[in-house]
Amino acid sequence: MTLKTLVREPLAHFLIAGAALFAFFAWKGEPADPASRTITISQEDRARLALQWQQTMQRPPTDAELDSLTETWLREEILYREALRLGLDQGDAVVRKRLANKMDYLAASAAETEQPSDRTLQQWLAERPQRFAEDTVYSFDQLYFSERTRAEDALASLDSGEGWQALGQTISLPPTAEQQTVDAVEGRFGIAFREQLEDIAELGQWTGPHVSGFGWHLIRLRQRDTGEVPPFAQIREQVENDWRAQTLEDRKAKAYQLLRKAYDVTVEK
Repeated sequence: MTLKTLVREPLAHFLIAGAALFAFFAWKGEPADPASRTITISQEDRARLALQWQQTMQRPPTDAELDSLTETWLREEILYREALRLGLDQGDAVVRKRLANKMDYLAASAAETEQPSDRTLQQWLAERPQRFAEDTVYSFDQLYFSERTRAEDALASLDSGEGWQALGQTISLPPTAEQQTVDAVEGRFGIAFREQLEDIAELGQWTGPHVSGFGWHLIRLRQRDTGEVPPFAQIREQVENDWRAQTLEDRKAKAYQLLRKAYDVTVEK
């Protein structure tokens, strides 16, 4: 990733701003403490509270109601900072998950409002016709594993010869499927499995590990007969929704990798 590309990432802006604040407090000789005793409620803060009230109540708040909203927000802020000071956020799975989700949202938020051009969406459709085609059918082989590491080990020893079925773990899913429709695949293997069938580029090669609601799979897609793709104008909204969802996931993944490189991780076994 180039520097020019990096500075466009919303998460990079957040990290740069955070580093700048930390450096500012360090220069002043003050601790960069998230539980600071100083609270300033700006006019923008009060306007945000008033807007939230208006969106809920369908009318602006009175002066007394806005004062009450401000006091409620202040109470929450003080309790929140004191909770941080006491370390109450540590070891709380709900808080941990919520903060992680907010970081994901921060990284991907720009894609929520971005408006792709028709050219972008038409290219998206041209590269992924199987996602939008009617009556696409698949023929494939699959091996199931309860753990990703087992699937990775099996993939390393797989070839196109006989006996590959013995490498997988027992599950109620068939190892081989012939001429299965989208609905049939989803009904038997789940939506996540079907979505990954759509993304496999090479036929006849074992790929994976792919995750599903059951666990992990190695998949050899032998045949994919793509049905008729409706005209772009007819499915434009569907294509845009697909583009947006994938773009959100891609940006979250890029932001995570940016952060991941900053950590030295040791997994004890």
